[in-house]
Amino acid sequence: MRGDVSVLRAIRGPVTLITLGALFALNNLTPYRFSETWPVLLIVFGLLSLLGRNYGAPPPPNGPPPPYAGGPR
Repeated sequence: MRGDVSVLRAIRGPVTLITLGALFALNNLTPYRFSETWPVLLIVFGLLSLLGRNYGAPPPPNGPPPPYAGGPR
């Protein structure tokens, strides 16, 4: 599971750069301007954050064992 977190951290930068490049390409090659498409960056950041939460900290361990119920014999 720890490997999943490091992979997610490793792809965060490239995914962001690819998204940014695609938005600038849309700005230059289509009628869509960057001022109209920048919210896609927020969506990508949000998806990466959600994926990070799924692979975040491991679940907490079980609580302490119950107290010993038996008394002196």
